[in-house]
Amino acid sequence: MLRTAKETRALRKGDAKGAAARLGWLDGLRGIAALLVAAHHFGLLNWWSWGKSFGEHFDLGIYAVMLFFLVSGYIVPASLERRGDVRGFWVGRIFRIYPLVIIVITLALVLLPKGYSAVPTEVTDRPFWAYLANLTLLHEMTNIASALGPMWTLCYEMVFYFFVSALFVKGLHRQSAPISLFFAGAALLLGAWVKPAMLTPHVAWIYPETTHNIILATVVVMVTGLVLILLGRPEVIRIGAMVLGALGTVLLFFNARACFYESMMILATMFAGTVIFRAEKRQIDRTLAVITCAFVLLAGFLVGYMYNRGEALQRDWTSTWQGFALPYVAAWATFGLGMLLRERRWPRVMTWLGSISYSVYVVHVPILWATWWFKDKVVHFPSTGFQRWSLPLVFFAAVLVASQLTYKLIEMPGQKLGKKVAKALERRAAEREQPSS
Repeated sequence: MLRTAKETRALRKGDAKGAAARLGWLDGLRGIAALLVAAHHFGLLNWWSWGKSFGEHFDLGIYAVMLFFLVSGYIVPASLERRGDVRGFWVGRIFRIYPLVIIVITLALVLLPKGYSAVPTEVTDRPFWAYLANLTLLHEMTNIASALGPMWTLCYEMVFYFFVSALFVKGLHRQSAPISLFFAGAALLLGAWVKPAMLTPHVAWIYPETTHNIILATVVVMVTGLVLILLGRPEVIRIGAMVLGALGTVLLFFNARACFYESMMILATMFAGTVIFRAEKRQIDRTLAVITCAFVLLAGFLVGYMYNRGEALQRDWTSTWQGFALPYVAAWATFGLGMLLRERRWPRVMTWLGSISYSVYVVHVPILWATWWFKDKVVHFPSTGFQRWSLPLVFFAAVLVASQLTYKLIEMPGQKLGKKVAKALERRAAEREQPSS
């Protein structure tokens, strides 16, 4: 039976709506995680008498970011494989991530009063090298602090993209289970032996030359890999992806500022998310998937118990070993609950929060500092009674309004521009491959 063009468009629109409904649970989880990161940085737990004690044994930040990493691991490789196009994948990632980060950091520097800057002095005192490192989104692996605190997680996202791209071009992208097991095993066995930041062991402003060399080398290698991917033929794209994969490997294993066990568990968690996706789609044996996820989950708890003590507490900002281990397990439990409910229609407010979750993640720190300035310099907020809740209400309302604005005015136009660039590169590649007459 032949369909009219109008019917075909309607079917595609229906398929798109169906896909969106099926992914509503992921949006819901992303929205929850983003709000909890904002709540953690605001110190919302301290608004309750039991909050400090609870926070010492259950770090809300670890819980939220591990939930984020599970979601990314589940959906990002699927996005690449659905495209089947490494170049299109990277154009999409670049225009998805960079416009918001660059604009929000710029606005924070320009608009926030002195003494309430969301950008730390570690960055502003050495602007050239610090901003150059932050532009790579690998700054935490080049001995440079994040221009916005939560950006440290983007470093691991970037390394994950590097690995996913390299595995895809080598045809190894369905080996998620052994890769996840490898990272979790490395965390268990080497968690206390491998030291963080081995290539740049000294403070950047005391021994700047080593840090500057790492930053410069990272920029050159990363730009080379991306140029090969964006402008090359298929065989050159493969080389570019391998270059990025090699860069991610060196930085992750030899120069991450986080504790080694934490770095390894982040990658193990992301690839475990991919394992779950593959098992759901029957791309791998489900028994293997169950064993892999059980091992990674157990490893996440055990590395917290074994290694998250002493100096390590200062690197992951937790207070006790339970502060890492318990939220790690809880993040898995939340993701599992989300999967159980994935066939249900999630409330629209949850999917909306998911759609603006990246904006919430990026803008909440400048909004937080603006809130403190507003409290200290403009309006006195009550600190007792029911009225003390007015300050967190103002903060979260401001975050949601600002995030909706940045989503509409920055994220969506950026993604649309990315699609245009991707199509232009595809046309150029097609023209180049056509034989000359």
